Amino acid sequence: MVKLLIVTGSGRSGTSSVAGTLKRFGFHIPQPEVATDDNNPRGYYEPLWVADFHKYWLNALPVRTIDTRPHAGDLAMASVTPEREEELRSWLAAELAPLQGAAEAVVVVKETRAYWVYPLWQRVAEATGAEVSSLTMLRHPTQVVRSRDSAYLADKSDELRRKREVANVAAWMNSIFVTERATRDNPRAFVPYYDLIGDWRAAMTRACGQLGLDPGDLTAPHDVDDFLTTSLNRSSDSWEGLAVPDDLRGQAEATWAAATTLVETPHDAAAMAELDRLAADYAAYFEVAAAIANDETAMHVVRTKRDHEGRLREKTKRVERQAARIKALEAEVASLRADPGAGRAKARIKGLLGRS
Repeated sequence: MVKLLIVTGSGRSGTSSVAGTLKRFGFHIPQPEVATDDNNPRGYYEPLWVADFHKYWLNALPVRTIDTRPHAGDLAMASVTPEREEELRSWLAAELAPLQGAAEAVVVVKETRAYWVYPLWQRVAEATGAEVSSLTMLRHPTQVVRSRDSAYLADKSDELRRKREVANVAAWMNSIFVTERATRDNPRAFVPYYDLIGDWRAAMTRACGQLGLDPGDLTAPHDVDDFLTTSLNRSSDSWEGLAVPDDLRGQAEATWAAATTLVETPHDAAAMAELDRLAADYAAYFEVAAAIANDETAMHVVRTKRDHEGRLREKTKRVERQAARIKALEAEVASLRADPGAGRAKARIKGLLGRS
């Protein structure tokens, strides 16, 4: 049976680093992969088809890569159609077909949005005869926030950066709750980013053991030695300098403590119960925050609507002006064609047509 390993976790948590490590173990990543860029020059190790599948679907809802709304995953799953499910099943079946019958075939699908629709992946994998497991990357929320700041907000205003810092901490917590709850029914591993960077052999030996995977010979020298270096972890795990309220910091730290308990024992009952409690507390916290921000949200909707209407009016005016110009030219052409001075008329028509 082919093993399908889904690598997920909050964006900027090290999913690319661990997927690149798994590829160097000899595990298969469906091709082509998302191209490298300035935000990730070492590579994403992410199947391009899967990235596009999630992006165009979830962006249209919209559900963000990391999203503060506790019900974001429910929104995503509610939008699953038979056609969309069949599209994913067909792609996965085609990817797995050449590997069926192999003694130890592992397919790695890394995508940071996969946790929003994880039940869909479970159903599709079962339909194709694959055995699903998951590897979730864990990174301290302050490091995730700072990494997202440097990658996506460097040219933004201080006000926007402060807002996104708060939102990104909340969204990081939400991603932990959703991912942990969704993966309880399959073999799973949780890998802290600092473990992966600090001692990848120990971290991946533990994770592969929990997942029932054979990483192969890890003795030095190994390709991963040159791929993972301590210089990759450039973000601080201190809250200093981040404009995050104390109560949200407290929730985030409690979430981090519970999640990291799962590193050694992926199905620790006490940790799962604690994460359920924290998720309920967060949902209540979110409701209060949404209620407080209701007027601001409503005003934003009104402003956005007005902006769209204004742009539409301006475009309509331009179209009307062009239409009037075309109508005037058509009338002038018709008049010239009826002119007995055919030679001058033809020259004039040619000039008008050239102008139009």
